[in-house]
Amino acid sequence: MRVLVVGAGGVGSAAAGIACRRDFFTRLVVADYDLARATRVIDTVGDERFVAAQIDASNAEAVAALCRAHDITHVLNAVDPRFVMPVFEGARAAGADYLDMAMSLSHPHPDDPFQRTGVKLGDEQFAAAPAWAAAGRLALVGIGVEPGLSDIFARYAADHLFSRIDEVGIRDGGNLEVAGYEFAPSFSVWTTIEECLNPPVIYEKGRGWFTTEPLSEPEIFDFPGGIGPVECVHVEHEEVLLIPRWVDAGRVTFKYGLGREFIEVLRTLHKLGLDRTEPVQVGAARVSPRDVVAAVLPDPATLGDKMTGKTCAGTVVRGLGKDFKPREVYLYHLVDNDWSMREYGAQAVVWQTAVNPVIALELLASGKWHGTGVLGPEAFDPQPFLDKLVEYGSPWEMREQ
Repeated sequence: MRVLVVGAGGVGSAAAGIACRRDFFTRLVVADYDLARATRVIDTVGDERFVAAQIDASNAEAVAALCRAHDITHVLNAVDPRFVMPVFEGARAAGADYLDMAMSLSHPHPDDPFQRTGVKLGDEQFAAAPAWAAAGRLALVGIGVEPGLSDIFARYAADHLFSRIDEVGIRDGGNLEVAGYEFAPSFSVWTTIEECLNPPVIYEKGRGWFTTEPLSEPEIFDFPGGIGPVECVHVEHEEVLLIPRWVDAGRVTFKYGLGREFIEVLRTLHKLGLDRTEPVQVGAARVSPRDVVAAVLPDPATLGDKMTGKTCAGTVVRGLGKDFKPREVYLYHLVDNDWSMREYGAQAVVWQTAVNPVIALELLASGKWHGTGVLGPEAFDPQPFLDKLVEYGSPWEMREQ
């Protein structure tokens, strides 16, 4: 296996640090628009299988050319969702398989955005599924932690724990704090704004996909691992678009444990128009307000040594157990920032995201996972993945609710 990782930011660099301990590949190219950033990752890893390269992720032809230059078999997209489609298309043009952790962007319904879906997350990629299948190639989409591990939990519950699933609810939260900053998101703020301020999607059997108001229906969810109660609200996320395609569930939701302060900051950004992506004229320059927000906040990849606490990603499943009695469980994965920094030099959120596509690549290399077309994590046997997660030293857990 010869892998191209597009993006040398927090997740891309964490993926390199995880992969260097494994032997399932012969070459891993870390590519970034900023060659110096990619080179720093390679220098840190210190593994002769790794090389650095420069790439323009907005250009599908450039992605394809780099794949051909290094005989790449698998492309891991570790840049933000704006660049999903050119990286996706570039991989297919080069005859490589493809993995990502976030799917092609949505566009709200032009007339009724908080009731009806417009272009949904991943629609552009799923539209290309016949072409990928005809070429005998695989695009494994949404294989981070959320989406990704959360979807695998849903499939595991369907296969092993439940005879009927009434509801799948993804619940993500943590108690991470960053010393010296009043406000410092632990993940890409560009992506955070995108998923939190777009109309969230809900799925119900018989009704299909529909939308609601951003940051709506707050609930207090008690997270394990000492995190405790956190306020969670609806946000747009890929699981709601992926899980119903492969798991028979009555309802699917995603709620993010942002906490009251983060929610108010996001609402203020929206009120001021600072969440907009369209450039505005500022003196002699045209700049995107959202890019300005991202530029003035710290790079999440640099915050690990200032961060304390844990992050928890998990899936609540409610329905009838295999004994046909009511059951509700929370399948989850905890990462302590102290552990991820000590073991890998990566902060908890980016490490938790990066470990999952590396495991998926290893399963594809071994043949335990295989397929063609555009597939989500739910399309595969969850047990080998969950076993590998334990093998990688970061076990998953389950709580009876």
